[in-house]
Amino acid sequence: MDANLDSPSERFDINNEDDVRGAVMLSYSEIMSRFNDAGLATQIATCISELAMNIVKYAQYGELYIHYQSNYSIEIIAEDRGPGIANIEQAMQDHFSSKGTLGLGLPGVKRMVDEFEIQSQINHGTRIRVKKWINQY
Repeated sequence: MDANLDSPSERFDINNEDDVRGAVMLSYSEIMSRFNDAGLATQIATCISELAMNIVKYAQYGELYIHYQSNYSIEIIAEDRGPGIANIEQAMQDHFSSKGTLGLGLPGVKRMVDEFEIQSQINHGTRIRVKKWINQY
């Protein structure tokens, strides 16, 4: 995590789809309050939804953190202690899914953000960190 974050993070326990909806709704409201940018809020909410739903589908439990760095960036960290991703390169390919979904989640998140990192260890879990830089006009 970035050490120089000047705003407190939001932390969400992710156990089920209700937790996902709550994280999406609260983060959308927070971004609208801070930046008044529906496009940005929708992008971040979509990233949160995809990352949190992966926790529910693959690990059953995890945490999601959202850090706001002044008016410069939004960082999202999704962590779980699930089975891990056996082949990250394959998981990042459009239309690959081990659960019969469309397989667009992780590649789509990567396209929406400016920084994207995955760390995963079999039987120990996965940590995904993404960052969206805010364009100030």
